[in-house]
Amino acid sequence: MKIYITRHGQTQWNIEDRIQGSQNSNLTEQGKQDALNLGDKLRYIEIDYIYTSPLKRTYDTALLIKRNRDIPIEVYENLKEMNFGVWEGMHSYDVRREYKDEYYKFWNESHLYKPIGGETFEELIKRVKYTLNDIINKNKGENILLVTHAIFIKAIYAIINDYELKDFWNPPYIKNTCLSILEHNEDKYKFILEADK
Repeated sequence: MKIYITRHGQTQWNIEDRIQGSQNSNLTEQGKQDALNLGDKLRYIEIDYIYTSPLKRTYDTALLIKRNRDIPIEVYENLKEMNFGVWEGMHSYDVRREYKDEYYKFWNESHLYKPIGGETFEELIKRVKYTLNDIINKNKGENILLVTHAIFIKAIYAIINDYELKDFWNPPYIKNTCLSILEHNEDKYKFILEADK
């Protein structure tokens, strides 16, 4: 079983350096083109099912990747991005200024990060573990595509590589529409492609 994992295409808020989380922002023209390009890359690969986060940027990306292929798409609530609480919609610069300590912990001491109205890294990891197991159990032996978000994907890496929370931000960097491929065999997981590398 192979699990193809990608992040949504570039959005307007990505360009503006705003924190998105559970908020919606439309794909840019570049984001749409990158999703189409990824669809071309995957054109001859057998994909049985596509799961997407409920957020518009991921669903739109999934549709562009799929194009006219006969692949079912399921919106899966748990694939949504980490909830950033009061930071959502803010420019990163303003978050750095107004929430200096927590912003530092978020990027440098993940194990100490305490969100203001959002999700902890521990809560995120628990949600991602459940989601991964649920999707794999429903699709044993099939190839699936997950269209989700950067920090959700980082959590998959943390789980598979058994990272401690303090090491959450270890490479790779998750760019828009980059592709990772996770192979699953007899309860063993192995990345055979890491963020296009």
